[in-house]
Amino acid sequence: MNLLITRELILKFLKFGMVGASGVIVDFGFTYLCKEILKLQKYLANAIGFTLAASSNYIFNRIWTFHSLNPEIGIEYSKFLLISLIGLGINTLILWLLVSKYNKKFYVSKLFAIGIVTVWNFFINLIFTFN
Repeated sequence: MNLLITRELILKFLKFGMVGASGVIVDFGFTYLCKEILKLQKYLANAIGFTLAASSNYIFNRIWTFHSLNPEIGIEYSKFLLISLIGLGINTLILWLLVSKYNKKFYVSKLFAIGIVTVWNFFINLIFTFN
């Protein structure tokens, strides 16, 4: 796949970003619910929020961003989830470094980590999941 910056690639990235923005709401909402209301450990709460957001993002990206017609939805979802889980590892590492090592605020650090992981997720999904 040619990854030259084209109008189509920019449009896909913008759509991916809009889907991701809805995922941020899901992520933050469930992270907050799990951490603050259910009193789960903050990194477990982060993983739950991230995983639920990844699942909703798959559905919207399959339909709207990448217009996937792949009949192997289970395989495609598994690829998307694998990339998201790797992204979760990157997300958690960034979050841990910023919170534990640099004493930054949890939710500000989480937002920064989401930004980094968004770029990772877009390009790997473009090449691997929805190619």
